[in-house]
Amino acid sequence: MRQIFIDTETTGLEPKLGHRIIEIGAVEMMSRRLTGRRFHHYLNPEREIEEGALQVHGITSEFLLDKRRFADVVHELLEFIDGAELIMHNAAFDVAFLDHELGLASLPALCECCHSVTDTLKMAKELFPGKRNSLDALCERYEVDNSRRALHGALLDAELLAEVYLAMTRGQESLLMELEAPSPLDLDISSLHDLQLVVLPASAEELEAHARQLEMIEKESKGKCLWMRLIPAEV
Repeated sequence: MRQIFIDTETTGLEPKLGHRIIEIGAVEMMSRRLTGRRFHHYLNPEREIEEGALQVHGITSEFLLDKRRFADVVHELLEFIDGAELIMHNAAFDVAFLDHELGLASLPALCECCHSVTDTLKMAKELFPGKRNSLDALCERYEVDNSRRALHGALLDAELLAEVYLAMTRGQESLLMELEAPSPLDLDISSLHDLQLVVLPASAEELEAHARQLEMIEKESKGKCLWMRLIPAEV
């Protein structure tokens, strides 16, 4: 399955108050490798940008005046994400804005335009409960270079998220390798018939230390040391 890492920048925090997407960036991954395909546009929101949002991403209204509108690029976006798993950090935020923009364009909600949505913030909270799980914090935790991220930017954040996701899910590769490992029954054991095992008996000192340990366990457990019940002669 194709995976698309996607991020947005907006005029504010709440689409219900009329805030809009001003930048959208996405990168494609296949078989855990970035393909080089990307989708990136700055968008004219046809409204002012809140000061708080401006401080986060640094994108000004003046810069966006000559940019295309969401409705102008939406079909290109839908073609890019069609059938893919979308991966976002704090997916609820981006999905709310994308659904709002799709609604304004009289198009179906995002869930009807892709295979599924995965939230890496939710994943991170499960992996690191009680810790900071922002994208910057995860970059630091997984040693992903985010030195270019002076301000938020949709395309850069999508690229960083892809690297973080690979690091977060790296254990799955080991699991898959274990699942694909040959069964012992499938191994050729004919070469083992002449194998001679080397037996190293315990020394007298080791036997003494073992006996003392069993006596301590017997005392602490108030006579419930199973080893002493099962093989008292060897003790």
